[in-house]
Amino acid sequence: MSPRTVFLSKLIGLYCILAALSIMARGQATVETITALLQNSPMMFVLGVITLLAGLAMVLAHNVWSGGALPVVVTLVGWITLIRSLLILFLPPEMVRRLFFGQLRYQQLFYLYGAIALVLGVYLTYSGFTSRSQ
Repeated sequence: MSPRTVFLSKLIGLYCILAALSIMARGQATVETITALLQNSPMMFVLGVITLLAGLAMVLAHNVWSGGALPVVVTLVGWITLIRSLLILFLPPEMVRRLFFGQLRYQQLFYLYGAIALVLGVYLTYSGFTSRSQ
């Protein structure tokens, strides 16, 4: 396994675990925060720019589509982050709100999304810390 894959797996995995636990522990307060954020167009722009930077960094540093599940999952996380940032930056704010609250039903499926992030984080963290770098 490449050292970059192992590092990104640990980084993304720990981030997903800590973020998922934090937002799940705060429950309704997190839903209210996300709702307020999506109502604030300037903050959505800032969020889009920050996630664009993170997504581009991951895609440029790690665009690996072979070598097992771990490198592909790390690459997918980078591409999903990049695509999500582009949606936030280029779609009208109202459309982003409809996507989150209508299509993705964020308020109703909040804990499901948190659980998915937690499972992803556990997988990436475990795989990153148990993999051998070459």
